[in-house]
Amino acid sequence: MSKITIALEAAVATVIENTPADGNRSNRQRVYVDRAFAQILKLIAPRIRHFIRQYGLVAHWDDAEQCCAIAVHRAIEAYDPAKAQFTTFVNWQIRGELQSLRFRLMTDQRPSAKKVEATTVSLNALSTSADGEEMSPETLIEDEDALARTEAAASDYLADGAITSLVDAYVDHLRKVGIEALRRRPRPKREEAALRREGPRLRTATYGIDPAELEKLEAKLARDRDIVVRRVFQASTLDDLSLETGVTKERVRQITKRAAKTLAEIAAADPRFAVMAEYDRPATKRRQPAPATSLLPDADQPHNRLATVRAIQPAELNVAIAAPVESVERIETLLLAQAAAPSSAVLH
Repeated sequence: MSKITIALEAAVATVIENTPADGNRSNRQRVYVDRAFAQILKLIAPRIRHFIRQYGLVAHWDDAEQCCAIAVHRAIEAYDPAKAQFTTFVNWQIRGELQSLRFRLMTDQRPSAKKVEATTVSLNALSTSADGEEMSPETLIEDEDALARTEAAASDYLADGAITSLVDAYVDHLRKVGIEALRRRPRPKREEAALRREGPRLRTATYGIDPAELEKLEAKLARDRDIVVRRVFQASTLDDLSLETGVTKERVRQITKRAAKTLAEIAAADPRFAVMAEYDRPATKRRQPAPATSLLPDADQPHNRLATVRAIQPAELNVAIAAPVESVERIETLLLAQAAAPSSAVLH
């Protein structure tokens, strides 16, 4: 094994050791990886130059070097010491990347391709736009409705989660009511005496309740939950629910009616379901603006056709009062008009 091969194996081992499985490297590990990768490129630089000349990519030297750097990354990811040395992995990766680059830049130069006059065609040249430009394959398979369907699926997912949480809250409410009813139920005297003999202890919500009664309660809650979900949120028919659950159609109707009312109350009280509660509120009616009324009399009315109406400003009224007037009646008329309306309508 040559010195270059030994150095390559050591540098690759350093990169692998400082690359966690989750891909989250620390700053120190990142520095070690960068140094080791630069050492690998330095060691295989003569090999890279040889392959670039061999594939006839001297005119595209920068692109070829970038492809070789990508090949080194892929060789490190695929490296398995149990199968071969790193030089074998990196040689095949470099040859593949350079050959792919040559096919993209030039036609197929292989002798087998020349015999059949084969031509390497880029996928980007399969179609052209209306302007005559090449279109990439991504534009051909792009789905215009993908965003709308994604948003709809996300909305449905969030709605299903909200419905599940709301139904869970409803079942918890029924469970509390049922346990409280079981606790208030009168017990036989023997059970009361047995509970007293136990002495003080930490009492739970189900303390002193028969486990068989609790099992019946849970079975009833599971049945009601299924009925509510299928009837209220999935629109199942009364006939289907009656046949599958063994409950009469009238009882199913009563359960769903009571559940709908309780669900609305829970949604209105719990801030988690504020969005749902808004749909239940009736829209407030806007007040219609009152029709505009004029302070002046309607000139089209028969009793106003012989009168002339003119609006005067307060300043004109003051001038009229200050000026000499012919009679006291005109002054009183002007004062009454000023007090009656801002426009001071005066009849002449």
